[in-house]
Order: sequence, then C-alpha cells, then structure tokens
Amino acid sequence: MDDDRPDVLLTGLLFYDLVLTGLGRPPTPGEEIWTDGMGCGPGGIANLAVATARFGLRTSLATVFGDDYYGAYCREVLAGQEGVDLSLSRTADGWHTPVTVSLAQGHDRALVTHGQEPPYSQDALMGDPPESRTALVHIEAEPREWLAKAAANGTHIYADVGWDPTQQWSRELLDQLALCHAFLPNETEAMAYTRTDGAVAALGTLSELVPVAVVTRGGAGAIGVDQTTGEYAEAPALDVDVLDTTGAGDVFGASFVAASLGGWPLEERLRFAVLAAGLSVRHHGGALAAPGWYGVERWWRSLTDPALKKTYGFLADRIPADTGPPVRHAPVTPPARLP
Repeated sequence: MDDDRPDVLLTGLLFYDLVLTGLGRPPTPGEEIWTDGMGCGPGGIANLAVATARFGLRTSLATVFGDDYYGAYCREVLAGQEGVDLSLSRTADGWHTPVTVSLAQGHDRALVTHGQEPPYSQDALMGDPPESRTALVHIEAEPREWLAKAAANGTHIYADVGWDPTQQWSRELLDQLALCHAFLPNETEAMAYTRTDGAVAALGTLSELVPVAVVTRGGAGAIGVDQTTGEYAEAPALDVDVLDTTGAGDVFGASFVAASLGGWPLEERLRFAVLAAGLSVRHHGGALAAPGWYGVERWWRSLTDPALKKTYGFLADRIPADTGPPVRHAPVTPPARLP
C-alpha cells in the first residue's frame, strides 16, 4: 500500500531575501559600494522547503506569509513553482513579510534583516501535526510542543541548531535530542554545545545522544555516525567556485534527508549532501540556489575527473530517470505582476 504521508514536514519563519554578491569589501558608514551581482527570492524556512521539493520529496510547510507583495511572491514561488504544500500555512492581515539583505563576500556573508515576530507561533500553525515520514527542524532553547507530538506519531525528527547570541551554549538544549532521529550541527555549534575541542570529539559525544549524528565542517566537508547501522563516515568538501553561501547548510540537511529516505549507506548520504551544498553556493543564495536532481544530474554527466567519477559512482544508480525540469535560480528582480 502506498504511503501517502508527507515525506518532509517543515515549520519556521519565512523571509524575502535580497542577495548582493561580488562585494570586494564591506562598506563603511557614508560609503556606497557597487556589487557585481544580485538575486532575490524566498529565504528562511523556504530554503529547506524548496531544497526538499526539488529532490522529489512531498513537502508540507507551515509558515506565515505577510499580506504584502513579498508574501504573495513567496507563496507563488513555493506553491505554484515548486509544488510545496502550504495547507498548514497562513497569511496574516496587517503583518509584513520579514526582509533580509545578504551581503556576500568571499566564503561568508553578512545579513541585515527587518521584520517582526509572526502573529502565529509554530505550535499554533502545527496544532496536532500530521503524520510525516520526517520533519526537518531548527531546535531552540525553548522547546516547541509540536515536536513531542510529531515524534510520538512516528515522525523521524532531523534537527539542526543555530548560533547562540548569548554564547552560553546551554547543555539543556541537547535534552531535546531525545525526540530526534538525527542531529546535524556545524562544527562550531557542535563543539560549543558539547564542550569539546574538536569536531571528532563533538561527534562522539553527540552520537551518545541521538541515533544519527553529523557534524558539518564547511570547507572540510562533514563527518557522521549512524548508531542504527554501526557506520562512521567522512566526506571531504568539493572544490567549487563560491558565489554565495546563503542557505548551503539547509541544502545539506535537505539532501541528507532525501538520501536517508532512500536507505543509502552513510558515506553516500554524506557525500551527496556535501555535493548538493557545494552546487548551491555557485548561485545566488536562498531557496532558489538548491540544485535538486536536475542540478545533480547535470554535474554528474559533465564530470571528467576520474577520481571524482569513481568516488561518486553511486550516483549512476541513484539519480532518477526523470530529474524534473530545469531548476529556476534567483532572478535579479521578481516579476512585475504575479499570476
């Protein structure tokens, strides 16, 4: 019998992203600097929604749209263009969609955001969450009630975490890993929360708290442990030209989930996630940088490096026959009129 549950359940804050690239150096007060490139599109939780949808996963998103142009544009991109299910989402009267300007410089970026807390919380949007194969979540200091409900109904929780502005890195946050199937922090976050001095040591601590633990290491790739299979694996980063790193971590998480749902070995899951994240940084960031199967297939078919061809040989059996239409990357400006 077919499993008609969503493959991925998501909730979080949506942003309209304006990404400026090619910044030689940061501006100083009173100074104007011209950049080489610009792109716009949905951001925030939309990064995960688009990335999972482009890998063919049935994606259900609970978020809040403002009743403004930015909200209408983001809704059309997510539902109309990318096929994301928005039945759990709401449009808030009199509330504007948060806007982020991303200034990309080298392998990093600075963000400037304007917005307000949405009028509906994650718990209000989710209520009793629908049964889903997985949920990709961003855990915070204050636990969300819907997470326990989702874990109880059989949903596998894949979690990440963000920078702690207080820099207290409370170990109590890790208590939430009892609800999770997998945890995918970056190296800095993993070491800070586990009070360790290296990625491998942090991974060892986390692997005692959650069945699947992964630590992402930026230019050094990723390492992971899957206690359900007894696997340990490492995956080096790819040498790619970086335009903008915005959303690369979200693409990593989305592609790791896609490969996990396919039952792939841990090394393949990590290499696939590293590849997808690497392909995403070659385009203006945010949701529309996600490569999807179409982008992965194009990379695989154009590959000439014998070593990489051998390392990624598993893709020959993993890439679906129908990779979907060409992905749409971030436009310089949104359409003048929405459909």
